[in-house]
Amino acid sequence: MAEKQYSMKEAMLFSQRIAQLSKALWKSVEKDWQQWIKPFDLNINEHHILWIAYHLNGASISDVAKFGVMHVSTAFNFSKKLEERGLLNFSKKESDKRNTYIQLTEQGESVLLKLMESYEPDKNAAFSGAMPLKELYGKFPDIIEMMAIIRNIYGDDFMEIFEKSFTNIDSEFVEEDGKLRKRNSSQEVV
Repeated sequence: MAEKQYSMKEAMLFSQRIAQLSKALWKSVEKDWQQWIKPFDLNINEHHILWIAYHLNGASISDVAKFGVMHVSTAFNFSKKLEERGLLNFSKKESDKRNTYIQLTEQGESVLLKLMESYEPDKNAAFSGAMPLKELYGKFPDIIEMMAIIRNIYGDDFMEIFEKSFTNIDSEFVEEDGKLRKRNSSQEVV
């Protein structure tokens, strides 16, 4: 039997530290997220589903559940509500009749893009809390240790989608007048 590389006290302290920090951070993030999306009559799960559908450019309900860190029934039920509002379309693929896929409608994409344009960093506690680090080090924290923990819990697929969404924003959006806007096909990528 391999010898443990940690003590029980060390394990418990780490687990409790991450649990309490995560809970405190989530409470703040949840409040800010809800305030940001409230004018669009969305809840966090609905916004997350729109986000995933946009960045995956069509996703199965299973993908939404996996990448949205929610139960399959939650992903389906909230997607159904978004479909009823005209923000998503449901479909089946000829080659894959078992899975249900979602795709943003034009209206769904429009809502998501307006949401992105309406983002106000000063109303985000996590952003504000990180600003002293940006001022001190010249960049925002990479949070690589947290990302490594999440990768070990949810796997490489999860992290690939996580990174894809940020790569998409970097390449597909520009800042104009202090707002994020989708890049026009005529605007060059810098």
